[in-house]
Amino acid sequence: MKYLQILLSLASLLWMACSIAEPVDFVAFPLTSVNSFTAGIEGPATDAAGNIYAVNFGSQHTIGKVAPDGTGEVLLTLPGDSVGNGIRFDRNGDMFVADYVGHTIYRFNPEKDTLSIFAHDAQMKQPNDLSITADGVLYASDPDWHDGTGKIWRIDVAGNTSVVADHLGTANGIDVSPDGKTLYVNESVQRAVWAFSIAADGSLHDKRLVKRFDDFGVDGMRIDVDGNLYVARFGKGTVIKMTPRGEILREVDVLGAKPSNLCFGGPDGRTVYVTEVENRRIVQFRIDRPGVEWRRWKMLESTTATP
Repeated sequence: MKYLQILLSLASLLWMACSIAEPVDFVAFPLTSVNSFTAGIEGPATDAAGNIYAVNFGSQHTIGKVAPDGTGEVLLTLPGDSVGNGIRFDRNGDMFVADYVGHTIYRFNPEKDTLSIFAHDAQMKQPNDLSITADGVLYASDPDWHDGTGKIWRIDVAGNTSVVADHLGTANGIDVSPDGKTLYVNESVQRAVWAFSIAADGSLHDKRLVKRFDDFGVDGMRIDVDGNLYVARFGKGTVIKMTPRGEILREVDVLGAKPSNLCFGGPDGRTVYVTEVENRRIVQFRIDRPGVEWRRWKMLESTTATP
């Protein structure tokens, strides 16, 4: 017991030393070089190894793979006229990509290096951003920029599509709460963030307003393990940290006026990667708590690891 207490004390001191050695400052700095992506840079997501993925690396129609040190390469080129937007990974490591041109959600298997159509619906205007639940169900925002309207699609694990919310504004950033019971979506033109309750069958109800902004747009959005929302303020050049009740806790300058999206990653899930359109690059900053999706997949890894 004495030795156990000593080990616990040493572990506590080590944790404190690491915390002091690496203060959390919420200050952004570049990860990739200027113009490493096109103006269509969007949809960041990280894999289990810590690599960052975003669309339109070097040229349109591509998906780029960026290492934590900022070096990048083209992972794949989407077929035909397809242009990617939101990216998400499932528990198996498969990548899902929203193609806003072809009304399609692609699935890419990194191990087999295969790309396939996971879901397609001609009634989609342009599937934009994606969110994913713990059991692999996708929700996709679908804005109609011409009419200033939008909807939300649900795509089940078999690739079946259904509209679960209609008559919205220009639906864009979207994510699921840590407990899986709430879906958040924002409307870029209307500058509003909304919450929906998720029913047992995956349908949405009880729509309520979280926050409406007086200026600048809102774009990509992700959630941390405490349920706080990180929202890209397109045109303002910042990412905000906001409570589920709409209280702004932090605002981070991201070194460019047009942040389009963001994700959590790094070795502890506390690095935010931001795709920024003005300089066509990815920037990063450190935060105090990990992202919920990062934590979810890490917990899954620990429960399925071979002893």
